[in-house]
Amino acid sequence: MDAHRLLLMGASFLVLAIGVRQGALRAQGALDPLTAKPDASIDLATREGAGLVQGQWRYHDTRIIEVDHHTPDGKPNRTYDYEPHAGAANYDDSGWEVLDPTTLGKPRSTGKICFNWYRINVTIPEKIGEFDTSGATAVFDTIADDYGEIWVDGKLPRDLGQKGGSVVAGFNAPNRLVVGRSLKPGQKISIAVFGINGPISDAPGNWIFLRHAKMDFYKP
Repeated sequence: MDAHRLLLMGASFLVLAIGVRQGALRAQGALDPLTAKPDASIDLATREGAGLVQGQWRYHDTRIIEVDHHTPDGKPNRTYDYEPHAGAANYDDSGWEVLDPTTLGKPRSTGKICFNWYRINVTIPEKIGEFDTSGATAVFDTIADDYGEIWVDGKLPRDLGQKGGSVVAGFNAPNRLVVGRSLKPGQKISIAVFGINGPISDAPGNWIFLRHAKMDFYKP
């Protein structure tokens, strides 16, 4: 077999391999719940949406406090923390302010360097319109002005180099993350949004609010 024919065969194989790879990537993207168009969605910033998941938004400012700690070499020092730490799934927020979901976009907290909490416990409905939630995947999507961290069922998962999802995604950038897979109607999910005013090193005179809050649903 001459070199020219071998070259043609090699080129054909390469084109075929690229096509298969691109097809696989397209299929993967079509099934990726973080990027694909949802099969159903609930707007948690509406009374109807919050009612559908039997949820009630609750709100609390945070307070920066001084606490005992230690230096890297173990010597005692004083540093700063905040309260309340309200990410736990069973955190008692019964004494917090109850929010009308339609006011999530209202500026809150104290301005400058400040933080706050928004919490909601959702119950997965059996249906969203004609969509059956059994076995579905749920994605929570919000934008905290200016930064957000999302606790789900008492956890704030993160990985080295992670950008977004449960941790700060960027300045007024979406936090979008899977909050449940293989769902069952009646399943409960705790969501706590920690809002952060920013940029922190150039503390603005404005406040914190949620630009939107929704749950998207996908069938496998």
